Amino acid sequence: MEKYLITGISGFVASHFVEYLDNLGDKNIEILGISLGNLEADWVNNLKNIRFNFIDLNLMDTEKLKIAISSFSPDYIVHLAAFSSVGSSWIDPSNAFVNNTNIFLNIAEIVRAQKTNCRILSVGSSEIYGNVPQNMIPIVETTTANPLSPYAIARVSQEMLSKCYADYYKCDIVITRSFNHIGPRQLASFVISSFVKQALDAQKNGGKITLKTGDLSIIRDFVDVRDVVRAYYLLLKKGVSGEIYNICSGTGRALSQVIEQIGEILGTKIETETDQARIRPNDNKIIIGDFSKLQKQTGWKPEISFKQSISDIVDYMKAN
Repeated sequence: MEKYLITGISGFVASHFVEYLDNLGDKNIEILGISLGNLEADWVNNLKNIRFNFIDLNLMDTEKLKIAISSFSPDYIVHLAAFSSVGSSWIDPSNAFVNNTNIFLNIAEIVRAQKTNCRILSVGSSEIYGNVPQNMIPIVETTTANPLSPYAIARVSQEMLSKCYADYYKCDIVITRSFNHIGPRQLASFVISSFVKQALDAQKNGGKITLKTGDLSIIRDFVDVRDVVRAYYLLLKKGVSGEIYNICSGTGRALSQVIEQIGEILGTKIETETDQARIRPNDNKIIIGDFSKLQKQTGWKPEISFKQSISDIVDYMKAN
């Protein structure tokens, strides 16, 4: 039996990762999902192959976390629990650290102290790169970190702890710098889902579609969550401990282009209105990644087109 302990199981990425494992068709996979509160998710009822268990557990409760890890004895820990909003980290910096850096430290220290024989996937963010000069785009893993938000600083701290535990304590930890991922089930607090929801609400009410937006000139590298979780799986199997891997599409798109794509799919023109409250202080202007290291190590490359991602988000929101 191959065992996966997955934190943040009630989140967007975790649901897609579990579905990816289930679609492998392997009956010898067992998952222990950890999250706060009850797990109310339709996707759980659709699982056909894996054995799935869930526990309500606060990752700051180290005693209960010790019991969970020792009793389950995972082969892999996929650490997806996180404070994932850059914008919200400006409002509540301390929470960004507790729910990124501190909870990862708890997991790593328990694994080290208990000598648990498992591989940890430490999921980080491209936000740690900050504003990168144009001549250094696309961004490679050797690019110097220049975090510009409390969220990004917390992610750098998590990454440095990951390196410390891998290099000094010899824990088996693979590290990602995941770029902006998108897809069905993502919360409407994230930029593309927010645009789609606003557009569908306006269309439903029969009015002119005018989106409230922040800075539409910023450029991001969007990658479909289903490609992301496939990369996570391949890194668990083929990644090198202590190494950092970009997970990205290699293509940059301005947010204005994203809105044009949504309008094309909906068959309508979308107008925009700048909302100063949606403009983040010190925002990164352009983030485009290079995934060649990941591809060389695992054979991974993105397979789902940007247009398909947007179409699937639209279809999901229409249905829900």
